[in-house]
Amino acid sequence: MSIRRFESNGRYSNVVEHNGVLYLTGQICSNPGGDVKQQTKEILEKIETILERYGSDKHHILSASIYLKDMSMFREMNSVWDAWVSQDNEPARLCVEAALASPAFLVEISVTAAVIS
Repeated sequence: MSIRRFESNGRYSNVVEHNGVLYLTGQICSNPGGDVKQQTKEILEKIETILERYGSDKHHILSASIYLKDMSMFREMNSVWDAWVSQDNEPARLCVEAALASPAFLVEISVTAAVIS
């Protein structure tokens, strides 16, 4: 039973792999100046890139945790999510309101995904 950690910085690992499952830390946008749609789009693109780097893709996401600065942004965030998520492969998902690390961040998303055999 091996655990592999990637992109570690002394505080956390951006990705951990165990038993064929990837665990991604919460992803935020690089440029938090945009609205929730722009931030969500950037984060989902980032997640896709990370998953592909470590042997998975959005079709193999098992679960997603979405943290919104304000639930009033739920519909806008969902419009981006719904266009992006793999149809017939929708993951288990939660979405909650949370105080994020900086007021400029409107959304943070973490996923777990199966490694493609």
